[in-house]
Amino acid sequence: MAATVNVNGRISDEQEAVISVFDHGFLYGEGIYETLRTYNGRLFLFDRHMRRLRNSARLIGLAIPFTDNELARQISETIAATKLDEKEAYVRVLVTRGVGELTYELKATPKASWVIIVKPLVEPAAEVYKRGCNIVLVDVVRNHPGSVNPMIKCNNLMNQALAAQQAFKRGAFDGVMRNYRGELTECATSNLFIVKNGIVLTPPVECGLLPGITREFIFETGRDVGIEVGEQVLRDDDLLNADEAFLTSTTREVVPIVAVDERAIGGGKPGPVTVKLLKTFRDLARAG
Repeated sequence: MAATVNVNGRISDEQEAVISVFDHGFLYGEGIYETLRTYNGRLFLFDRHMRRLRNSARLIGLAIPFTDNELARQISETIAATKLDEKEAYVRVLVTRGVGELTYELKATPKASWVIIVKPLVEPAAEVYKRGCNIVLVDVVRNHPGSVNPMIKCNNLMNQALAAQQAFKRGAFDGVMRNYRGELTECATSNLFIVKNGIVLTPPVECGLLPGITREFIFETGRDVGIEVGEQVLRDDDLLNADEAFLTSTTREVVPIVAVDERAIGGGKPGPVTVKLLKTFRDLARAG
């Protein structure tokens, strides 16, 4: 679908949107991003996304060139210029080191660049939530925190791209990545949860993963409906022997997992805990 793009304050259609080939986001992948969506036309959990954006910036020593209110205004103006046809909006915000010489020296890029991409949100088919999805365990290891820290939501997505591509080639909805110790971390494009004996578990941040905004909200959703949600180091057997499993992300919400490597999870259909969390999540999100 056609997108509307805001580059450093200039709004245009996707064909006219340009950024310099000397931008260090393009040259070196030096940049960060956030993906947001709307419910009833309102940005969901905007403050939390901005908190994470600023933390990512801090971790790479990048100065954010706008306040949260200024960015919210730019996003609103970009959404207003987009032909959404009453659909919800997908919003991607990117901030890079900016344009500079071919060097890693920070003083070469005194001014950051920023881009806002808005297009109609395309959600997974209703059938995915009704019947669940199949995921696979992939061989691509999640970045070691001592190399490119997964806490940085950075524009360099080669690690996740290779994992996702391996999963797609195997006909899966997503791929689960392990860390260097063989512990489960997250999926290539989402966070991972299992359900065992009625308790919802997800790998802790210390395993080397990006703590998703939806992941965080699931802890609160669980408390609202009396479902215990916690963190625990998980390995392959924990996932394969789970009663239920699901993945979460901003654009996918809560997607039931019914098979891993074509091996059924639980009863091979969305479980009651997952279904309850999905319904409650949607109710809270749409209520604003």
